[in-house]
Amino acid sequence: MRPLDVEAVQAFVLVADLKSFTRAAEALDTTQSAVSLKIKRLEEGLGRRLFERTPRMVRLSAEGGTFLEPARALVAAHRTAQAAFSIEQRRLAVGVSHHIVGAELPLLLRRLNGAGPAFSIELRVGTSRQMLDEFDRGMLDAAITMGHEYRRDGGEQVLEEEFAWMAAPDFDYRSGEPLRLATQAAPCTVRSMALGVLDDAGIPWTEVFVGGGVGTIGAAVSAGLAVAALGRRVAPADTVDVGAKFGLPALPSRDVTLFSTVTDSRGRDAVRTLVAAIRSTVA
Repeated sequence: MRPLDVEAVQAFVLVADLKSFTRAAEALDTTQSAVSLKIKRLEEGLGRRLFERTPRMVRLSAEGGTFLEPARALVAAHRTAQAAFSIEQRRLAVGVSHHIVGAELPLLLRRLNGAGPAFSIELRVGTSRQMLDEFDRGMLDAAITMGHEYRRDGGEQVLEEEFAWMAAPDFDYRSGEPLRLATQAAPCTVRSMALGVLDDAGIPWTEVFVGGGVGTIGAAVSAGLAVAALGRRVAPADTVDVGAKFGLPALPSRDVTLFSTVTDSRGRDAVRTLVAAIRSTVA
């Protein structure tokens, strides 16, 4: 067996985590073909097939699953060795809108945790307005926010978030009755968007659950308490879009945008990996 190429092993871990050669290439600031070549050579060197590939899906093979944790350990040890003579501790503060992070939060934290011992990353989650305000005041190095009522120049589009009226499959609603809603506490631009769309359509509503972030709102929806305006990407897997079923008005999509003042290579690598991890959650 040939010695392992650490860069190829790093590419393997990224593809496994992000479930996408394209997103792994974004995180590594390279091309999809270059990542594919690294994986092919790694597979040839190991004599094992690490991924099962279809046009729509990438998943670990059984042998890839066996290799994943040792591969993580190798990448981590390599980063520790590289940082052995690092004197300066790099701290990166990133703010993310709470409407953007959902079930993928453990993945984001895993990617951030892999930056190395001389690199500390602070991840703050709050409203888009809060994150932009902290970014403007120099409290954050980067902010990933969702555009609603405000317009702001600059920034890099991460993705377009599609919203839908999400509910438990057995949620009961009769036309003419107030629509039972789970919302974020005011002020919240997603809340304002949802209520404005209902008011314009003349649909009565009542807030029966006020949560703090996608996680709590999603839990209320999964429990059958209410309907919520949620991004399809972050809605709980056991919920369904009930907009057509109940005759609810369509919800607009919103841009998710990155604002950053990061200029050093380590910081840019971390931010790029975070963005790729968020994009990887798009079905």
